[in-house]
Amino acid sequence: MKEFALIFRLNDISDFKPSPEQMQERMNWLSGIAAQNKLADKGNTLLPSPDSAKTVRPDNVVTDGPYTEIKEFIAGYIVVKVETIEEAVEIAKANPIFKIGGNIEVREILKRD
Repeated sequence: MKEFALIFRLNDISDFKPSPEQMQERMNWLSGIAAQNKLADKGNTLLPSPDSAKTVRPDNVVTDGPYTEIKEFIAGYIVVKVETIEEAVEIAKANPIFKIGGNIEVREILKRD
C-alpha cells in the first residue's frame, strides 16, 4: 500500500467557519475512510515534488499538480493508505469541502529509509 496526503484548500480563510452540520458531514466522510482501514496517521513524512500531485476541484474536475493561487488557505490534511493515486482521488471526490468552494490536492508521500 502507498500513502497519499489529501491537502484541503479553501479560497479564503473566511470560508473556514463550518456549521455543526458541515462538521458532522466531514466526520461521516472520515469515519467511512477509517471503517475501510484506509486512514493513516503517520509522522516523519515528506511530500514529494508537485509533479506527482493531482488536485480535485468542484464537480469532480481533476487536474495535474497543485498549482494553487497564493491566496488559497490550507485548511488541513489527512493521510490515506491505498494502492494508487486514482484511488486516493476517488476518496477525495466524496469530501464535502467542495460545497463551500474548496479543493483537495492529492500527493503521494515519500517514505524515509
